[in-house]
Amino acid sequence: MKEQKVSKDKRYEDRHKEERKAKCMIWGTSVERPLGEEINEFLKLTGFTKVELIKAGYQTLVEKSSKNK
Repeated sequence: MKEQKVSKDKRYEDRHKEERKAKCMIWGTSVERPLGEEINEFLKLTGFTKVELIKAGYQTLVEKSSKNK
């Protein structure tokens, strides 16, 4: 039964691949382990998501760069 579910999930993923690619972007990146562990601990303690972290960091850098012009 599990094999049938995996097969069904795979077909669903294949059918919706382009839709997901148009909607979202995945960045394959890495950080040094100590920094990554520190960030993960912060996120765990505060309840923020990685997406919220990226958005807040991006917004901060946009504001910072506009002040430097």
